[in-house]
Amino acid sequence: DVPCSPDPICALAPKPTRTDASAPYSHAPDPIAGMHNEFVGTRAPRAAAFVCFKAAETGGEFIVADGRAMFRDLPTDLVERLYNRNIRYSVMELPFFGWVDGLPEFMQGAVMGGVKGLASAAINAKVDFSVDLRWGEGGYDGTKMLQARAPSQPPIVRHPVTGDPTWFCNVHSHSSKLRKDREDIYGAERFEDGASQINKSDMFFGDDGDISDEDLKAMDECTMKNAKFVKMSEGDVVLLDNYKCMHGRNVFDGTRKHGVAWFEGWEGEEEMKANVPQLP
Repeated sequence: DVPCSPDPICALAPKPTRTDASAPYSHAPDPIAGMHNEFVGTRAPRAAAFVCFKAAETGGEFIVADGRAMFRDLPTDLVERLYNRNIRYSVMELPFFGWVDGLPEFMQGAVMGGVKGLASAAINAKVDFSVDLRWGEGGYDGTKMLQARAPSQPPIVRHPVTGDPTWFCNVHSHSSKLRKDREDIYGAERFEDGASQINKSDMFFGDDGDISDEDLKAMDECTMKNAKFVKMSEGDVVLLDNYKCMHGRNVFDGTRKHGVAWFEGWEGEEEMKANVPQLP
């Protein structure tokens, strides 16, 4: 028996979610779903089962990558820099405030403060981690926006059973720079309206410093070096350990219907943990 957990992103994500097992969906219109571990704030499922209800006509391969190999293959100086400074994600953008610029200048400060306070209260009431809102511009034709940033966190964690250090960092999916680089290959992202706009993301150092293009390139190259493409057919299921393995999805044409179930662990896990040699 394995305890099945609800989708950790069901309250935040733009994809359709259902509680029954016969609920296929197509991923949001992103040319490629970047490699990532599944977690939101303090919630992370231990394992997942991805099932194919209908394969895409072209492409759409499920992609996996070993986080332990990522940790070993990344340049040592980059790992030290990221680990010492931590990382921080921008988890959403609210690009709805261009109208503020049309207000008299003497009113803008007060209005922006009020809007930020209301939005912060609403968002923090919905999620189980602290969200810091900050004003910014750009990305949506220079429209004034509120960007929500999650708390600082480490890019590398120890596996909860084996203790192995493993890469647990969603830079490949969250970095705005890497997504824009992929546009040259796969075409532009279609963040046009609704939830797709809100769910734009980015990644920074934990102290809010920008990560250099050189460091982003190194992480991107290491990710793709370790990526394995799995062509799934109807009825296929891929089981993965969310702490050992990142996952993603290749660009596709046509209709692709996949579903996922999340698990909090598996039978015998405590016995496995007791038999694993303790690492320093």
